[in-house]
Amino acid sequence: MAKKSSSGPRGGSKRGQHKPATPAAKTRRSFTLANLHPPVGSRKKKVRVGRGIGSKLGKTSGSGNKGQKSRRGYSRRRGFEGGQMPLHRRMPKRGFHNPFGVSYSVVNLEELNVFPAGETVTPELLRAHGFIRRATDPIKVLGDGELTTKLAIHAHAFSASAKEKITKAGGTFEVVA
Repeated sequence: MAKKSSSGPRGGSKRGQHKPATPAAKTRRSFTLANLHPPVGSRKKKVRVGRGIGSKLGKTSGSGNKGQKSRRGYSRRRGFEGGQMPLHRRMPKRGFHNPFGVSYSVVNLEELNVFPAGETVTPELLRAHGFIRRATDPIKVLGDGELTTKLAIHAHAFSASAKEKITKAGGTFEVVA
C-alpha cells in the first residue's frame, strides 16, 4: 500500500490559500502575469462563523451557552454591571456645581508693569504675552501689587482694589463685554 502525502492531491497548499511571497533578498525576479501574487499578510481569509464543527466556531458561534450575552442584538448600556448598583451610583455625591458660574483667568496689577506707559492692554495682548493660558476664559484684573505705569486696561472684570490702583496711577480701565 502506498502512503498518501500530506501535501494534498495537487501537491501544494490548501484550496483558497495564496502562496506566500518569497522575500526580495533571496531572489530578484521580474514580475509577469504568470508570477504575480499578493504580499504576505495582505490577504486574510474571512471567518465564517456558525458553519460546522470543523470551523472551530460552529454551533454557538463563539458566544458561549445561553444567557443574555449569547442572544442576537445584545448590547448593554454604558456603566451597566449586570444589575449590581453601578460604580457611578455607589460613589457619594458632594457639593454643588453652578451651571451658570464663570471662571476667570486672573492677572495681578504688578504683572502689568512690564508694558510701557501709555500702552492699551487688551485681552489679546495678554494672551500673546503669555499671561493667560486658556484662550476661551474671560480675564479678571486683581489689585495685588502696585501699578507704576499709566495704562489703559481692557478686561472682562476688575476687582474694586484694582480699579482704585489703576486710577491712582493715572490709567484707565474698561470692561469688555
